[in-house]
Amino acid sequence: MAGVAVTDLPGEYAKPGKVRRIGFVEDHQAMAVGLAAILSQQPDLTVVALAPTVPELLSQTTEMDLAILDLRLPDGSSPRANVELLRRHGIDCLVYTTGTTGDWRDLVRSAARAGVLGVALKNEPIDLTIAMIRAAASGRQVATMAWAAAIDTDPALPRIDLPPRQRQVLELYANGETAGAVARKLGLSDHTVNDYLARIRRRYAEAGRPVRSRIDLYREAAKDGFVKGDRPSSE
Repeated sequence: MAGVAVTDLPGEYAKPGKVRRIGFVEDHQAMAVGLAAILSQQPDLTVVALAPTVPELLSQTTEMDLAILDLRLPDGSSPRANVELLRRHGIDCLVYTTGTTGDWRDLVRSAARAGVLGVALKNEPIDLTIAMIRAAASGRQVATMAWAAAIDTDPALPRIDLPPRQRQVLELYANGETAGAVARKLGLSDHTVNDYLARIRRRYAEAGRPVRSRIDLYREAAKDGFVKGDRPSSE
């Protein structure tokens, strides 16, 4: 299944900023070297380590903003174990893999349960791949149709809990209110509401349940019992 188009990614995803350090875990050397060469042409991205397994990557350096991780590695390690190991070192992860066949969904779900930021497919246009890497290296969750298709029906993905104020914000916003309207109804500042929404989206991303749109947010919040009323018809 195809992922989102480059133009579907929020604008800030594609804007260069500070230089982000990238590690690449891939056992096909040509693929690893090729992508590293492409990323080296970006002014805000630099590849600092390449390795066929996560332990070998970490033996080179732990100073990374993002690890790009293939699902199937020669040491037989599970995606979940690899993501958890990297996150223990404070390193976010983006899955970079081929196709959607075989046990692909199970492997993506394994990574999602550990809090991976998204899934990029190797057959996607390189501009999209770079935009996704840039977003993930900045700590942003990158939701795509491919990822959603793999995890949407996974009963093992965890439910989340939210503080009461964030629940109020989520219910109003997911049911169609603008952030400004939510702020006025709850007596909060626009900044506070937007901060709460960013935290909520991050919580869902960390739970492996990405929300790109208000419809996505409503769907996931309904699963957790946070919203009631009619589903919003648009973003």
